[in-house]
Amino acid sequence: MKEVQCCVVSCEKPLDATYWEAQYKAKLTGWDLGLISPPIKTYIDELENKNSSILIPGCGNSYEAEYLLQKGFTNITVIDIAPTLVGVLKDKFKNNPNIQIILGDFFEHKEKYDLIIEQTFFCALPPIMRQKYVWKMHQLLVDEGKLAGLLFNRTFEVSPPFGGSKEEYEKLFAVAFDFLKIDVCLNSILPRANSELFFELKKNKAVKINLYKFSGITCRDCMEAVTKKFATINGILNTSMTNDFAEVLIVSKNEIAIETLQNAVSFDEKYKIE
Repeated sequence: MKEVQCCVVSCEKPLDATYWEAQYKAKLTGWDLGLISPPIKTYIDELENKNSSILIPGCGNSYEAEYLLQKGFTNITVIDIAPTLVGVLKDKFKNNPNIQIILGDFFEHKEKYDLIIEQTFFCALPPIMRQKYVWKMHQLLVDEGKLAGLLFNRTFEVSPPFGGSKEEYEKLFAVAFDFLKIDVCLNSILPRANSELFFELKKNKAVKINLYKFSGITCRDCMEAVTKKFATINGILNTSMTNDFAEVLIVSKNEIAIETLQNAVSFDEKYKIE
């Protein structure tokens, strides 16, 4: 057990379909509240358009989707990567035409949504996937679309879940999204009191979001030097690199030619972007 914990935390072991399938089969679902989270329930209660297209990624047992259906929402999609779980959900909701249940990889999903609800999906992803999360969420939302839900405002000794801080999230989502709200929850369940942030973001439709592979960086100082170089390029508004230095997220006013990006880091021949 110690070896597994070490690998997850230190080595970014892939938390893939096999991993999550094993968790559900073994009923190792300690993150499952057994009911809808109170902050998300309150948020849903304030939504007015019952026909909004809503996505819940990494849906788990889908208490949020069940509550949406009870409230009369008619266009709900949930997606998860664990076959056993998805089989249970398809049986549970088999007679309800207002919900679509998908077995698959969220990052390969291609529809468009008015609202995406975040509930224990972000924290289940290894931190090296956070830039990809921002990129994909921006892709999946309509121009006026929103991303809303809960993020942990703390760190964990053993992961998943993977935590973070308000400051970190603000830097990660900056410019790609407009912040409508990001505050400590006042109505979390007792075990999570003062450790959850409720956030609501609106897609910034005026910017371009691109995710690039990057190679050659071996330390944080080098990463900072590279991101500073990118920041000097006309039109680039924000840059963020994964903590394994393998991908860089670039938010810009317009498309930036790959040659321009490569030229910016040509001061070291090891640096390659694609």
